[in-house]
Amino acid sequence: MTVWAIASADEMHEAGRRLARFVRAGDLVVLKGALGSGKTTLTRGLGEGMDVRGAVTSPTFVIARIHPSNGTGPALVHVDAYRLGGIDEVDDLDLDASLPDSVTVVEWGEGKVEDVAEDRLVIELTRDESTDEIRLVRTHPVGSRWEGVDLGPAFDLSSAPD
Repeated sequence: MTVWAIASADEMHEAGRRLARFVRAGDLVVLKGALGSGKTTLTRGLGEGMDVRGAVTSPTFVIARIHPSNGTGPALVHVDAYRLGGIDEVDDLDLDASLPDSVTVVEWGEGKVEDVAEDRLVIELTRDESTDEIRLVRTHPVGSRWEGVDLGPAFDLSSAPD
């Protein structure tokens, strides 16, 4: 497993913007990490890279926000599952209905959204123990959709964007 170091919120935003080149309609991205680890910042960059409408902010109190594309790309469905009690409450969101036509990002979704899609990309964000600023990013691809996909260009910010 590769671990990438992200040195700032600006870099996390840039990683999300670069990640947009790898996602497509039907993708489920599950973000795992403690409060303040960069989940919403990564999603904000993803939304910018996908060119979606509206400011991407934490959907904590509304649970889910849909950001339509400004062009021909897929919409971004941004979910905060922190306050959801479990699979039944996730089912109430009908994510499986919007999933084929959108990129769905679920913060705090581990243990709650695995039944929504067979293929998913789990991105784990943790703080580097040596400094509070640096975040460590680990990707855990699940299913054939992500087999052989090199996400290095999204998270290795020392490389020039292609």
